[in-house]
Amino acid sequence: MSEKIYDVPPEWKKRAYIDADKYKEMYARSLKDPNGFWAEEAKRLHWYRAPSKIKNSTFGPGNVSIKWFEDGVLNAAYNCIDRHLAKRANQTAIIWEGDDPKESKHITYRQLHDEVCKLANILRNRNVKKGDRVTIYLPMIPEIAYAVLACARIGAVHSVVFGGFSPDSLAGRIADCKSNVIITADEGVRGGRKVPLKANADAAIDKVGGVDHVIVVRRTGAPVDMQPGRDVWYHEAAKVVTSECPCEHMSAEDPLFILYTSGSTGKPKGVLHTTGGYLVFVAMTHQYIFDYHDGDIYWCTADVGWVTGHSYILYGPLANGATTMIFEGVPNYPTMSRFWEVCDKHQVNIIYTAPTAIRALMQAGDAPVAASRNRGRADQSRGVGVVLSRGGRGPLPDRRHLVADRNGWDPDHSPPRRDASQAGLGHAAVFRHRSTDRRQRRQGARGRRDRQPLHHRFLAGNDAHGLWRSPALHRYVLQGLSRQILHRRRLPARCRRRLLDHRARRRRDQRRRPPARHGRGRERAGGACQGVGGRRRRLPARHQGARHLRVCHADVRRTAERRTAQGIGCLGATASPATR
Repeated sequence: MSEKIYDVPPEWKKRAYIDADKYKEMYARSLKDPNGFWAEEAKRLHWYRAPSKIKNSTFGPGNVSIKWFEDGVLNAAYNCIDRHLAKRANQTAIIWEGDDPKESKHITYRQLHDEVCKLANILRNRNVKKGDRVTIYLPMIPEIAYAVLACARIGAVHSVVFGGFSPDSLAGRIADCKSNVIITADEGVRGGRKVPLKANADAAIDKVGGVDHVIVVRRTGAPVDMQPGRDVWYHEAAKVVTSECPCEHMSAEDPLFILYTSGSTGKPKGVLHTTGGYLVFVAMTHQYIFDYHDGDIYWCTADVGWVTGHSYILYGPLANGATTMIFEGVPNYPTMSRFWEVCDKHQVNIIYTAPTAIRALMQAGDAPVAASRNRGRADQSRGVGVVLSRGGRGPLPDRRHLVADRNGWDPDHSPPRRDASQAGLGHAAVFRHRSTDRRQRRQGARGRRDRQPLHHRFLAGNDAHGLWRSPALHRYVLQGLSRQILHRRRLPARCRRRLLDHRARRRRDQRRRPPARHGRGRERAGGACQGVGGRRRRLPARHQGARHLRVCHADVRRTAERRTAQGIGCLGATASPATR
């Protein structure tokens, strides 16, 4: 595989904290004088008592021990919130982007402090103290940050479980760390689908037992079972506590959190992370690797349920006083442009994602990126989206087949392509068929294969903008689109061959078929049945008196003109002169 090297832009190089030479110098010093190097890096944190012992490690057989800053005292939540309040109280700490693009929230450092203190007090009211384990089973909502930092504030050890895990997976992690408090939500939302988190938590508790308190965050408002004495709504409990909670003084070697492996190779294994060494490392790497400067908007697309989310969504960025983003959704919902739409919406200038996500997005081509970069707009009232290279939006100029390309609307009926890489916008057309409409026509979610109308085959699938086409738009656009596709010479060769094969089979069937009877093998203008290939079929009510255009018609143009003369338009709409 060829490898393409991208040169660092001069303006990036000028403002970077380190370059290649600086990195080599730092690395050499870390090997030659590790105590001096890491003592210098530890100064980036606030310590109640600064460490005098930096590194203490042995790797002898049967005597493996690793300790960092072991006599230092600090608190992770204080370093992530309280110490920034003097200068950054009104700065945005967390940008939350919901699964629905319409939902988002900016949370300042002052608001983050108040919410974390409230949840810490809720936990203290339930006898959670230093060293106790708290299981967090939440979607990617602001409350997951509140819960993690609230545990760190009071010295509790948090164990975050990914919201997509099953009740059995949750039960195993609860039992292993002996947690007696769970923080969960009524439901999670991911990719437009709801996840029954509270029901999963109840099933896990029934399996393992030993859970005394369940704090439930209201996310969707769905009805859930609440067990009196054990379960409590987070918003109700927050009303009776204050927004002030002192930080617990923690040794650098005190546990901060337990995070379990996925369990794909066997039983999940819990990995314990201590406070001091972990926090120094993630704060340093976040600043140097991502070259974070004040004013940048930083987005790590991972889930807090994984160690990357712990380190580079919460602890690392917040320890540096950064503005970090929490994203509830997925990269391809509701459109393949979602990542880039989020970057445009919140002015993100540092994005950290995984190769898996990049490979998935590459399959959609450049169109989703171009749609976002060009500030594509959608004419929702007409049900059609258009991407213009100069930005802005455009209405439908007429009722004919419109293809959006990089230069705007093409009114000359540019031929649609099945291959996404050949289309100007990376997709076949700008219209999208509702899957429910196809099911009503008994064509399945993506249409019948050989027997579906040709224009349905072209238009099936996602459009370039993820917009829904209204039924009214379907009627009057496809009225002209059907004829244009079937009668222009620019029809792709593969589709022309298929069309000719259909017509040949139709003529052969007509020669073999017995004479048509009433209601069979012929069309009635006002009837409720339609003959196709000698079969009788009941049409939906909205298509009675009309006939679906099928590629097996011997002469579509002559049939359409005859129906127009009778006052019946193709697909149930009156034909306009522009489409004749």
